[in-house]
Amino acid sequence: MRTALSGLTTRGRCLLAAGFAAGVCAAVLNERDLLRVAAFVIALPLLAAWLATRARVGLHAARFLAPSRVPVGAAAEVKLDLRSTGRLPTGGLMLEDTVPYALGARPRFLVERLPRNTPTSLRYPLKPVMRGIQQVGPLMARITDPFGLAEFDRELAGRSRLVVVPRVVRLSGLPGGSGMGAGDDGSVRLRAGQGEDDAVVRPYRQGDDLRKVHWRSTARRDELMVRVEERPWRGGTTVLLDHRVYAHRGSGPTASLEWAISFAASICLHLHHFGHQVRLVSEDGRVLAGGSSDGGHSDHVVLDSLAALQGSHRRELSGGMDPGAGQEVIAVLGGLSPASAEELVRYRPRGTRSLAVLLDVNAWSGGTDAAAPEPEDARRLLGGAGWGVAIAKPSASMQQVWQELCASAGSRGSSFRSEVG
Repeated sequence: MRTALSGLTTRGRCLLAAGFAAGVCAAVLNERDLLRVAAFVIALPLLAAWLATRARVGLHAARFLAPSRVPVGAAAEVKLDLRSTGRLPTGGLMLEDTVPYALGARPRFLVERLPRNTPTSLRYPLKPVMRGIQQVGPLMARITDPFGLAEFDRELAGRSRLVVVPRVVRLSGLPGGSGMGAGDDGSVRLRAGQGEDDAVVRPYRQGDDLRKVHWRSTARRDELMVRVEERPWRGGTTVLLDHRVYAHRGSGPTASLEWAISFAASICLHLHHFGHQVRLVSEDGRVLAGGSSDGGHSDHVVLDSLAALQGSHRRELSGGMDPGAGQEVIAVLGGLSPASAEELVRYRPRGTRSLAVLLDVNAWSGGTDAAAPEPEDARRLLGGAGWGVAIAKPSASMQQVWQELCASAGSRGSSFRSEVG
């Protein structure tokens, strides 16, 4: 009885209340005819609710997503296949598919009659605005009586998984002076003229070993230069993604974190296009994609890992080790404090290519969030340690930022290598 009463509509509840009121008046006035009317008015919504709870829905449904993996902003389509195996309730069915807000409004369909044992398809579009692993469903059928006095929901189909991956921007060019150059056939080539004993030179810094002074370069530039033994190129790059909530500003699809994730995905797929081995790691050193299990050559692995990525609640970069594990590094960083910048520099081998994109996250906040560290401070620290640095603002396209990063890599690489003799 409690279940039946919970299914009464506003019309059914009003009719039930009117019946009780009429019954009270009939008892006070001793009117038997009014009492009969009251009994009928009370029984009608109760009977409608009881019949609705026991109605047999002769309807089966299946859901299909095309495609099941879609980028942010792209369109997907949901197809519902309905098959009637019996009579539908007299009042018809209202079908509603449960859709997360990030995928759009919930679609509703009114089904009054269907050909028996004949498949019927219903379609509706989805246009996701946020990445993530989304669940579409369940598909619910709302059963009503002919008078609209009671309604109940029945599940016709369960949940379906939709993977919304980050938007990928097509990039062009590769960082100059690095091992990421490509030949005419698009294959990766090793650094020209380098072997196991290759080296670069840089200006002397306090604390450097004087035994590594490169006298020929010192004589040419009239400045003390030191020789830095460089690790031989192994054809791999580590993309470091800073996804700390503390380091980003903004909310929803326009947040700086979403920009950083989309840019990191674009870099990984761009390097994959040139046959490059790519390892994607988080700011704490956790491997997100490109480990030994997937070989670093699956775009789907990269995109799926970023689709499921949640913001980290660390306040500072952590690790205590080289995030690139000896490889070249391209870091996509949010608001970076001087302490975090020094942490990055401390564990990177000298002479190994290191590039960083610093997001000016304050430009994403709109003045509503607490101020983050200015990127210029981190830029000076990283640049002083030999990093190539580009600053990203929301007004700049990802291609513009990438070109600036490539240019910074080329200028630093040429200034060091030109002195090797």
